[in-house]
Amino acid sequence: MQDKPIKIVRIIDRLNIGGPSKHVTWLTAGLNSMEFDTSLITGKVPPGEGDMSYFACAAGIEPAIIEEMSRELSPRDIIVIFKLLRKFFRLKPQIVHTHKAKAGAAGRVAAILYKWLTPSALWFRPRECRVIHTYHGHIFHSYYGKARTQFFLAIERALARCCTDRIIVISEQQRQEICETFKVGRSTQYAVIPLGIDLEEIRPEKGRLRKDLNVGPDIPLIGIVGRLCEVKNHAMFLEAAAQLKREKVKAHFVIIGDGHLRGDLEEQMRNLGIDDIVSFAGFRDDAASLYADLDIAALTSLNEGTPLTLIEAMSCGVAVVATEAGGVVDLMGRRRERIGGLTLWDHGLTVPSRDTHAYANALQYLLAREVLRHEMGASGRAYIVSRMSKDRLIEDLESLYRNLIWGSRKRTH
Repeated sequence: MQDKPIKIVRIIDRLNIGGPSKHVTWLTAGLNSMEFDTSLITGKVPPGEGDMSYFACAAGIEPAIIEEMSRELSPRDIIVIFKLLRKFFRLKPQIVHTHKAKAGAAGRVAAILYKWLTPSALWFRPRECRVIHTYHGHIFHSYYGKARTQFFLAIERALARCCTDRIIVISEQQRQEICETFKVGRSTQYAVIPLGIDLEEIRPEKGRLRKDLNVGPDIPLIGIVGRLCEVKNHAMFLEAAAQLKREKVKAHFVIIGDGHLRGDLEEQMRNLGIDDIVSFAGFRDDAASLYADLDIAALTSLNEGTPLTLIEAMSCGVAVVATEAGGVVDLMGRRRERIGGLTLWDHGLTVPSRDTHAYANALQYLLAREVLRHEMGASGRAYIVSRMSKDRLIEDLESLYRNLIWGSRKRTH
């Protein structure tokens, strides 16, 4: 144990609606203050995206804001790196921990400059500063065209090789994809640290969502929670709803969240003739309390890390139907059997990404089996409570930080 707390600077591009914003808030507020002194740096949430700064504020966190740290690459990134470097000289971090792609690039470049911009670099002794990057998801497919994706992949490979001590992924499936498939970093750099959630924060309120939507208790309710953007593939959710309506399956569908695709999705809903069975609920500060009214939690993403929405739904005892994206299958428990294009797990069903027909069939399969839904929901809740608490997440990160600092000191003495 050292006399002074280990200084950590945590960086994320923006506190927009989503799991990463909660993740960095819990870590910034929750680490043992006797051992760790944590500062949070973030950019601004652009217009059209939901802002979760209120969540950080409620946890007693006042992040430092770098307005130029936008989502997309731009010449302003030079300013971001300079401003980060200036903050590092003031804060003197022993660990710089970046989250998500944009903050990961600018933050790691600034951190390596900070390490080596010191007189002791003349005799090859940089400052003591360890650099960690967490992949909550990745942008190596389903975000951009081929040329742009390859450019970003080349940057990530270079950053992993030259600027990163540890790479954190949030599922084993994600580790295999990023390390083995996309060849980012060395296997020895990786640590798998699953997400955790604040179970006390999720207080299900049965009846609230159905009342807001005017949907009675006798109508099965299927909900999807997330930003309305391309990678979440809400279009497939609407197409599956249309298929079930054609097959006269009784259900109501709700989309909780907002984003730049809302207008397009509402137009698609009208064109499919399903505006009588689909509701757009928009952003909800109380989203975590609404899962109790769902019979099925849906996810149709093309690319994911470990989706917080599924973890929250499972913690409320809701069975899930999801595409097999990223770390989704690592949440699903034991695989039971395959039926056609469907895979049955302990906690729900999965289908291949982009397979709308299989997805609609999976929804129909669970809608017709109420007892199975409840069984899967109970199993999922037990799994989340035992393995994915916020306290476990914090303990895992504290252990990694200690090992990085004390392990490096042992090697240099």
